Amino acid sequence: MKNSELKALISLLDDDDHQIITHVEDKIKSIGQNIIPLLETEWESNLNPDVQRRIEDLIHLLQFELLQERLEFWLDNEEDDLLKGMWLVATYQYPDLELVKLKQDLEQIYYEAWLEFKPEAHPFDQVKLLNSVLFGKLKFSANTKNFHSPSNSMINIVLDSKKGNPISLCAVYMLVAQRLKMPISGVNLPNLFILTYKDKNHQQFYINAFNRGLIFSMDDINNYVAELRLNPQDSYFQPCSNAEIIRRSLRNLMNSFEKIGDHIKADEVKVLLQCLSAGEYEDLE
Repeated sequence: MKNSELKALISLLDDDDHQIITHVEDKIKSIGQNIIPLLETEWESNLNPDVQRRIEDLIHLLQFELLQERLEFWLDNEEDDLLKGMWLVATYQYPDLELVKLKQDLEQIYYEAWLEFKPEAHPFDQVKLLNSVLFGKLKFSANTKNFHSPSNSMINIVLDSKKGNPISLCAVYMLVAQRLKMPISGVNLPNLFILTYKDKNHQQFYINAFNRGLIFSMDDINNYVAELRLNPQDSYFQPCSNAEIIRRSLRNLMNSFEKIGDHIKADEVKVLLQCLSAGEYEDLE
């Protein structure tokens, strides 16, 4: 379909006949995501608020379908790329967010850490050096005042504001640490997402990025699990997959929208979660 034909089709959204509008919307949706730029152009030039609203709804629907496709493709082909997974979560709210921008921001953080890093240092000291850069020099911190804000699940906002929830702070920490060749992974602890340092020699300890990189032991986790009156599970102590991190990020986002009463967005995020075939694990932080 030529641009002139598409423009003529979009112009029919101004019609008073509901059946015509429904037919036009169905036709536009059938064209797919390629029509989004033209819809955005038409939105800017149209002065009718009803038509603008219809265009906005169509753009959102098409972007939402695209995001579902991208999440499914990521799970099947790109799960090793945590940053891309976090970017996909953020594009639910910020569909125009560019992945290259996130890479540039993280590259700058990595550079700051690399300047201070000592590969020969003891693992504890390596973690303390990284803590000093992230939580001291760069001022990353826990967003305790707005803990349930959806922005805590948006890595672009976390990188800009330097505030986040446990899982977003852990994601930033983990992405930088892995660039430094540190064997640090996420751990799905109930009610609190944490990190673990686990090397090839089976030396292992844990890091709480939500508490300025506090280092603690397996005994501390055992005590924590006992306080929650839960039976210890291997998943509480061992590294989890990137897919689990993104699932948990989406569950947090869904919970955030529920907390602020935006049930439509909460339901949409639930659909995104289903794209990743989420399991039964339902803990949030």
